[in-house]
Amino acid sequence: MIKVGVIGLGLMGQKRIGSIVTSGPECQLVAVCDVKREVAEKIAAQFSVRFYTDWEQMLARDEMEALVISTPNVFSAPIALRACEKAIHLFCEKPLGLNSREAAIIYRAAQRKGIVLKVGFTLRFHPAIEEAWKRVQAGEIGRLLYGRAIYGHGGRPGYEQEWRASRRLAGGGELLDQGVHLIDLFRFFFGPVEEVFGLTPTLYWKMEVEDNAFAFLRTFAGQILMMQASWTQWKNKFIFEIFGEKGYLLIDGLGGSYGPETLILGLKKGNVPEEKRFSFPDPDKALIAEWQDFVAAVKGKKETRGSGWDGFMANFIVETLYESAREKKPICLPPEEKLKEALFPE
Repeated sequence: MIKVGVIGLGLMGQKRIGSIVTSGPECQLVAVCDVKREVAEKIAAQFSVRFYTDWEQMLARDEMEALVISTPNVFSAPIALRACEKAIHLFCEKPLGLNSREAAIIYRAAQRKGIVLKVGFTLRFHPAIEEAWKRVQAGEIGRLLYGRAIYGHGGRPGYEQEWRASRRLAGGGELLDQGVHLIDLFRFFFGPVEEVFGLTPTLYWKMEVEDNAFAFLRTFAGQILMMQASWTQWKNKFIFEIFGEKGYLLIDGLGGSYGPETLILGLKKGNVPEEKRFSFPDPDKALIAEWQDFVAAVKGKKETRGSGWDGFMANFIVETLYESAREKKPICLPPEEKLKEALFPE
């Protein structure tokens, strides 16, 4: 049985607990931690586990094999590095630290200890995404040509006062918040990125980070990828579209406030493509599937999807887009293998 602790008991931390306690006899929740004592105490009582308001005390006093980190971004690296010292397997919400430098440090520490480092790129496990992946792998739409995506919401009253609006606490704005999911999906489906061009304006919210991000990416294979991540998408929206030589895959919605999760497969048939529509009424299965992926990796059965390297590369591309926006020009990235050799020489 894998003993698990959770640090950070906001929305995602509580969702992760739901996955842990419903995963069967393989996992046992043993401790939780949050700076808000009333929250930590309530959740601990609900699941009959120990609670802490200080993460350092929790890691010093409690024995666990795995740890979920669901805190504001600024705390990810110090918590993760302390856990690495104790050889605790890590499930970190995205992004992996404030920036690529912190992600690299966490990745290196996990590699040295031989522990699993998983980043919470939950969209990979949504059923529409998984179905699209299977059909791409089967060659149903042929060689991939280009992709485009939108992910956004409209914030809420007082959003400019929340921690995500602080560069010190978050590391960046909407590009690092939701945009990082789109970047990860682009790498997942299309492969390594060679060149990027980005715009990161603050169009509405009075905050020091961007509330919108617009980006063009080009892969080493020459595919073109277009994306927008927005905190001024007044009605929540998610679309992810993949176009190939033989057809296309159109994903719309994530369930809940993002609307029903659907996938359209379109295949070229003369001037009018033939379309087949798939609906996925239970997108919350993604959280359970993602946790099961982590557990399997901890048990040594498989490589995790959404690895520490994936987390580093997503942050690296985000930072390159920030650089592009500042310099007002496209920026090229090195091949991933050369980047890995330069940053993590054996």
